[in-house]
Amino acid sequence: MSSSPAARPPAADGVASRHCIPRYGTGSLADLFPSLLAGLGVPGEVDRLGLELAADRICVLLVDGLGAQALAANSEVAPFLSSMAQRTLTAGFPSTTTVSLSSLGVGVPPGEHGIIGYLMHVPGYDRLMNALTWRLHGPGPKIDLLRELVPEQFQPTPTVFERAAADGIAVTQVAPHLQAGSGLTRAVLRGCEFRPYVSFGDFVDGVATAVRAGRRSLVYAYHGNLDTTGHVRGPSSYAWLLELAHVDRLAATIAEHLPPDAALIVTADHGMVELTDRVDFDTTEVLRDGVRQLGGEPRARHVYTHDGAAADVAATWREYLGADFEVVTRAEAIGRGWFGPTVTPRIAETIGDLVVVAGGLRGVVRTGAEPLESILIGLHGSLTPAEMNVPLCTFGP
Repeated sequence: MSSSPAARPPAADGVASRHCIPRYGTGSLADLFPSLLAGLGVPGEVDRLGLELAADRICVLLVDGLGAQALAANSEVAPFLSSMAQRTLTAGFPSTTTVSLSSLGVGVPPGEHGIIGYLMHVPGYDRLMNALTWRLHGPGPKIDLLRELVPEQFQPTPTVFERAAADGIAVTQVAPHLQAGSGLTRAVLRGCEFRPYVSFGDFVDGVATAVRAGRRSLVYAYHGNLDTTGHVRGPSSYAWLLELAHVDRLAATIAEHLPPDAALIVTADHGMVELTDRVDFDTTEVLRDGVRQLGGEPRARHVYTHDGAAADVAATWREYLGADFEVVTRAEAIGRGWFGPTVTPRIAETIGDLVVVAGGLRGVVRTGAEPLESILIGLHGSLTPAEMNVPLCTFGP
């Protein structure tokens, strides 16, 4: 890459009604690890994806923010990833990290694991919960949420890693140190030996060492720099393109260091689009009327309304935002299967009275309450193919 061409992002869909609905049960992130466990011989697990891997050792490399369409559009920058056997999965809804990692780690859709957005309502609290940091959002008393909302109780279903370890599989997570013991890790990724990494070489060495443990092994490796670059510089920037090249080299180097009986799976938690139009909730009074709390993120909002105000708020938001957004009730979102075929009553309480998804390149920001998120260039969360479709690349036996 001697010059500085822009990355080629997929075209965003400008019509809100043209959604990419999650393929829960047949082709979503929630189906990946159960399918891998089935291949490793874990009783009770089903190969929902038909992977039929002939490997006793598996590494899953999750590249945060790598959409399937963006990878396809820039295949020459990622020759190794592009040479791997290719399939496409969908993220869950919303197409965001907290939801996707939860679906991945528990092996069920959001309606069953309970992480339904970046910022979400939890009954009994007057502030929203940030599931990524496991803290209450915004100003207010300091509360130790790890003690009050114990992650293992908030999400009690055994994770895929616990199920694998119970069958004698050596399970390791290779990830940044800050994720060790975090609320989200304890809730949906628990059951692994945790190995933090400090550099490219340390990442590869961690994977190569862990994948050789035991008679059967499963390694989950997380890489987040592409997502950070896309958020800050945009997924059409040259910086993003350079980072994609680094990700490709990382995957190739991991593959070079795998034993012969190991497979490498590369996937992602969501794609990304670049916002060109921001609607500011904090400075638009008409949008605030009747709204108690605003959760989610700019591309997928949970709107929690005052009692009896949902219908009026929905009508106002539809009129003001126009055809690039779709505003649906909680019951409609559940009925359409956005959160999965099953949504437990406890989890339904946490979903917005209204759910608002963005089409095109627009979003609803909060410059006062969410100043950092409001200035990011690249965002995700909605149901467009660019955000929802993630790669499933396979290398090995």
